[in-house]
Amino acid sequence: MIRRPALSSRLAPFGTTIFTEMTRLAEEHGAVNLAQGFPDFDGPEFAREAAVEAIRGGLGQYARMAGLPDLVRALSLKYERDYGLFYDPMAEITVTSGATETLFAAIHGITEPGDEIVLFEPYYDSYRASVAMAGAVPRFVALEAPDFRFGEGALLEACSEKTRAILVNSPHNPTGRVFSREELEAIARVAEERDLYVITDEVYEHLVYEGRHIPFATLPGMRERTILISSFGKTFSLTGWKIGWACAPPALSAAVRAAHQFVTFATATPLQKGAAVALSTGPAFYEGLTREYRERRDFLVGALREIGFDVTAPEGTYFACARFGAFGFDDDVAFARHLVSKIGVAVIPPSVFYEHTEKGKGYVRFAFCKKRETLERGIDRLRSLTRI
Repeated sequence: MIRRPALSSRLAPFGTTIFTEMTRLAEEHGAVNLAQGFPDFDGPEFAREAAVEAIRGGLGQYARMAGLPDLVRALSLKYERDYGLFYDPMAEITVTSGATETLFAAIHGITEPGDEIVLFEPYYDSYRASVAMAGAVPRFVALEAPDFRFGEGALLEACSEKTRAILVNSPHNPTGRVFSREELEAIARVAEERDLYVITDEVYEHLVYEGRHIPFATLPGMRERTILISSFGKTFSLTGWKIGWACAPPALSAAVRAAHQFVTFATATPLQKGAAVALSTGPAFYEGLTREYRERRDFLVGALREIGFDVTAPEGTYFACARFGAFGFDDDVAFARHLVSKIGVAVIPPSVFYEHTEKGKGYVRFAFCKKRETLERGIDRLRSLTRI
């Protein structure tokens, strides 16, 4: 009889992701899935056709480890066009199998066991697991509800002599916040003062409804400290393609690649070709995308308010966080289970994204990256909720 536990102690605390769990429950109960952040519609035909042509054209072998030349060149042009940021396509851009892998590779590439990484909570769940698998130590700064902001003092307090990096996610999942220039500048001051790297998760960069996305690397002195991470799937509604990337100066890019080469080595060649074509489309596509998602956001937020939720329209992403106290619940997990099993709508309980879980108990997260009819069906079911 084997007596040793099979699961590593580093991974044991994390279990199955909440996204997998809620999607399973949605399928089990026939619920409208407003939980997991994937669209229920397909991405643009021109991207899909380019990938099909690549398959038919014989691009079925390994791509260059750091990314197909067509794709890294398209990314270099994109960042220069959109933000005035130039990255050398061959030395400073690394393509990975999704932004989740990029984050994993970045954290593993720059940390030693025992190094500390500052996370803003609530955080995307893979952050915490990636830190643990690297043998690093997380430190936390809370984005305090209801406006989900932080103080520079709290950030300084979270840093120590062992701190190696700060991980910043803006536009922010799950809250929908877009960090202001003042907040980003506060992070930059701390990074400069403490000589820290900054890893930025900017996958929702083209889903900003108020103002404009500010890449952290555009702040004075921050390009040399920053690993900028983004992805193809969120912007082009093709999350299953799993194409992410890191833009960073050569030394930091080398660190990301050192890990990436032993995780997936290379990302699917024909999908990279399709992504290269899509990323060459220019600002008009992004403007249309934002307009469509703003309409979905406004519909969902307005309807949730009518039903009795306390919800602020998110500044970015395709998530909305809503307080549910009017319905007699005070625990997000219990309320989420009630919604999926009794009402037929799946949502995410955000307390799982907190180290201090009590801070997330009062609200749930809705995803509006869905067809209008899907959102309407979910709202129709939510109308059966009873206020206390």
